[in-house]
Amino acid sequence: MADSRLTLLQQRVLRELAGNPSGWTLTGGGALAGFHTRHRTTRDLDLFWHGRSELGTLPAEVKARLEASGFTVATSRTSPHFTRYLVRLGEEQVELDLVADPVRAIEEPRECELDGRTFLVDTAHEILVNKLNTLIQRMELRDLVDVGALLARGGDFDRALVEAPRKDAGFSALTFAWLLRELPIVAMVRAEDVPTGEAEALLELRDRLVLRATQMATPET
Repeated sequence: MADSRLTLLQQRVLRELAGNPSGWTLTGGGALAGFHTRHRTTRDLDLFWHGRSELGTLPAEVKARLEASGFTVATSRTSPHFTRYLVRLGEEQVELDLVADPVRAIEEPRECELDGRTFLVDTAHEILVNKLNTLIQRMELRDLVDVGALLARGGDFDRALVEAPRKDAGFSALTFAWLLRELPIVAMVRAEDVPTGEAEALLELRDRLVLRATQMATPET
């Protein structure tokens, strides 16, 4: 994985958990950094169990597996459907999020390999659909950056916009356009010290997505 943006610690965590416990799928920033766009790094790893409403004994199984492999594992947050661990090895640390996701994946995850170990990774389209929902839920600049990177590599915005309500019944193209239009990009890029050229590209991307979402929400007469 010479072109991977995952840290060596993140890669080792994935290798150790491959195949045990079974059923998890890598998604989010970790999937982008390691297997898809590779346009940025990530501080956490998101492991989803699609089609489950609760994690049950899975967090305990993950913790035991990692500790048996020499990692130090501390619980940061926990609930029946979500657990966040802080996984350490020496001076390095990674956030490991375990999520029970009752909504089935739109596309079946694909099998990927890391140093001879295989596990499931969400497809780029699955992540794009999730990112459209996430973008208007938490209003973070990195989600717009991720959407732009996915679209630049062939992502189908129209299809993702149509399929996004399957992940969140409250999603609509018109709501997406309205909330995205209100995203304070200028203030956000200043706060995050984004270079001028990148800031202009993000503004153009925002306007293009708002226009297309509005067009799709307004049937032709």
